[in-house]
Amino acid sequence: MQRIKISFFDTKRYDREAFDAANKQFGYEITYLETKLNSCSAEMAKGADAICIFVNDRVDADVVRILEQHNIKLIVLRCAGYNNIDLQAAWKKIHVARVSAYSPNAIAEHAVSLLLTLTRHIHHAYNRVREGNFVLTGLVGRNLHEKTAGIIGTGKIGKITAEILKGFGMNIVAFDKFPDAAWAEKTGVAYMDIEKVCTKSDVISLHSPLTRETYHLINEDLLSLMKHDVCIINTGRGALIDTKALVSALKKRHIGGAALDVYEEEEDYFFEDWSGTAIEDDTLARLLTFPNVIITGHQAFLTHEALSAIAQTTLSNISGYVEHNILPNEICYNCEKGICMKKTMNRCW
Repeated sequence: MQRIKISFFDTKRYDREAFDAANKQFGYEITYLETKLNSCSAEMAKGADAICIFVNDRVDADVVRILEQHNIKLIVLRCAGYNNIDLQAAWKKIHVARVSAYSPNAIAEHAVSLLLTLTRHIHHAYNRVREGNFVLTGLVGRNLHEKTAGIIGTGKIGKITAEILKGFGMNIVAFDKFPDAAWAEKTGVAYMDIEKVCTKSDVISLHSPLTRETYHLINEDLLSLMKHDVCIINTGRGALIDTKALVSALKKRHIGGAALDVYEEEEDYFFEDWSGTAIEDDTLARLLTFPNVIITGHQAFLTHEALSAIAQTTLSNISGYVEHNILPNEICYNCEKGICMKKTMNRCW
């Protein structure tokens, strides 16, 4: 039987460790590449049967054309989001599957960690004490108990985040295009329109996918509705926020602060070491100057449990395609939620 060859783009050591462990069950021939996938690097897929990509790899029409020329039949994402793929270009040419769920707890817990760090000034306190400064001036925080948290996007991650914050004694309001009324009733969450969520909330946490509809969902208009001490948390996708509008709101002290694990132009910087180089992205550089802004480099997913689940699901997607002609996590261009409801190779074409 032919040994399946897979080229992995944009890989780090933790990717290789997780996939090597999971691949003991499958026995695929994996080539790990550090290069991001784009129209210049797509030729490196030659000779592979499938490719595996991550959040900052780009599959546009040019890349699809090159991959099709090299007879690539399957693209698997080792992530949940698929906004970096031109699904219309890939339609009827290359199958695309994602990891629809791996460890929503990992991302929800990171979102809450960012919130606690921001509201209790943990990052400032840590740096002070490291230098022998134990002064508490400027470190006054605030309770989360009895405050209101707005959850934008109530998929698996949003729901877990809401439930964690509910455990702190917070009141939870939420916005989602597809509200889950049964879950809301069970957990005591109130769905409302996004304007009301932004108006009422002391904390706003973003968990929506990035689509044409949600691009710059948090914009100047919605920022103007928010409380002046609101904390915005984003562990979803960077472009959910109009970053220039966010910088303007921070400069005017119109909002209390922001904690971001994602950034809309992150592909040029995140996952790489730029400590010895000037950051040329003026918006990112400006964000880094605010004392009430925390940025982590897209690490919310980065737990042992999540990496193991990602590797297992990704390789299982390949196995389903190769051995059984089934892709349970296949993305379909025609499906509103981006997942093939038929759960077979006969996508909704």
